[in-house]
Amino acid sequence: MAKMFKALGDPIRLRLLSLIAAHPDGEVCVCDLTGLFDVAAPTISYHLKHLREAGLVDHDRRGTWVYYRPVRERIHRLSLLLASSDLAMPTT
Repeated sequence: MAKMFKALGDPIRLRLLSLIAAHPDGEVCVCDLTGLFDVAAPTISYHLKHLREAGLVDHDRRGTWVYYRPVRERIHRLSLLLASSDLAMPTT
């Protein structure tokens, strides 16, 4: 779980995951993501690699393009953990 949280600690990766998870087709081409950021395409690929390695997104290569989709069960696990009372801060 720590690897997933670490991957989401970067604002670009957090936004990428949000865009991928919210895409109406359930997946999105990297070509549709790169223009949404003020960084170069290789930087987007670098951040997507971190999301893949953390198990938050999966991908398929189709010709020259790569399509990304969220790994919903992993995102759901994160959501459950965040909602858990085990993480609640003690009140003083």
